[in-house]
Amino acid sequence: MNTFKLNLLVLAFGLSVAGGAMAQTLSKDDYKAAKQKISADYKAAKAGCDSLASNAKDICVVEAKGNEKVAVAELEARNKPTSKTLYNVRMAKAQAAYGVSKERCDDLSGNPKDVCVKEAKSIRTAAEADAKVQMKTTDANATAASKTNAARSTANDKVVDARKDASTDKTAALYKVEQEKCDAFAGDAKTACLDRAKVNFGKP
Repeated sequence: MNTFKLNLLVLAFGLSVAGGAMAQTLSKDDYKAAKQKISADYKAAKAGCDSLASNAKDICVVEAKGNEKVAVAELEARNKPTSKTLYNVRMAKAQAAYGVSKERCDDLSGNPKDVCVKEAKSIRTAAEADAKVQMKTTDANATAASKTNAARSTANDKVVDARKDASTDKTAALYKVEQEKCDAFAGDAKTACLDRAKVNFGKP
């Protein structure tokens, strides 16, 4: 693997894993401040490209723009963390890495340039495909977990109901036993026995 491809792979991997640690909703003020900072950072980075020339300047501008898009995507993911916004972060990073890499290919010519562009596109495609797989996997796992939790909840409810029914049946059976025992008595003794049984079993 050539140095260019290795560097691009490292860049793509490092960027993709960096997007996984976002899970915080921002306040309106924090969100607005973050957007303003992204805009200011982009303008500063773009202004810094003015001291460069030729393709180096083009690369600098593309990189600044790519970083801006990634920052915006990350902000949206922080503000509303979902599988979709995290997917958008991965896609933005794949596009940003591709944009810079493709621009660097302009330093080459002929077949080496063609190969460079193809490699950049290939890695971008792989990164985008991985992003789609990750989103679908996350959604599938969430759906499965939701169904599992629902099934578990239903099962637990059924167990609770079954235990409640069993307890009621057992109590009723024991009460009947006590009533039956009272039949050994007569008159006031039997009445007193039945009254005790009612009290013991909470019967009116």
